[in-house]
Amino acid sequence: MYDALQEMNYLLVELGNLQPNLWKVVQTSTNLSNGVALYTVATNTVMILDAWITQNSGTAQQTDRYISPMSRTEFASLANKSTPGQPSQYWFDRLQSPTITMYPVPDSGGPYILNYYSCLRMQDANLAGGETMDIQYLFIDAVVAGLAHRLARIYKPELEAQREKDYDKAWRIAASQNTENVGLSISPAIRTYYKR
Repeated sequence: MYDALQEMNYLLVELGNLQPNLWKVVQTSTNLSNGVALYTVATNTVMILDAWITQNSGTAQQTDRYISPMSRTEFASLANKSTPGQPSQYWFDRLQSPTITMYPVPDSGGPYILNYYSCLRMQDANLAGGETMDIQYLFIDAVVAGLAHRLARIYKPELEAQREKDYDKAWRIAASQNTENVGLSISPAIRTYYKR
């Protein structure tokens, strides 16, 4: 049972790395402060999918403006990281205690609210606690097949290759349903060509 519990937790880590898992997406809002660029993010945050700034929240003049992510290198290349203004970009630093850094640094033109959708890490399996697994119904077959594959490595190595095929098939079926049913739209982000 101990091996099964350990392998289940390793499997949940593996599934957590195969992002985004739509059932683990949450929306978070954070009030931004004038002159403050760095904000903490929940420690179970794996990645940020979309972010936008709300200005004049709750009024007839409320506006939401999408902001774009930047890499560590892009942030490092900024000549003046403390430039004030309405934030238009962010850098998500995936530390043990993750942070998000706004650029430009929020100015007095707010108040601004940072909103974002993030993927959260899956909870560990807790056999003694009798918990329901932190997976969506559509992924039960993939999890069972994945656990069988992992346990075959330990207890039945001659069946590992077959259990891996079972797991791959179950994962492909589940992952094909882990999407939003919307049309595809592609448009170039031309404004980024003129950043520098």
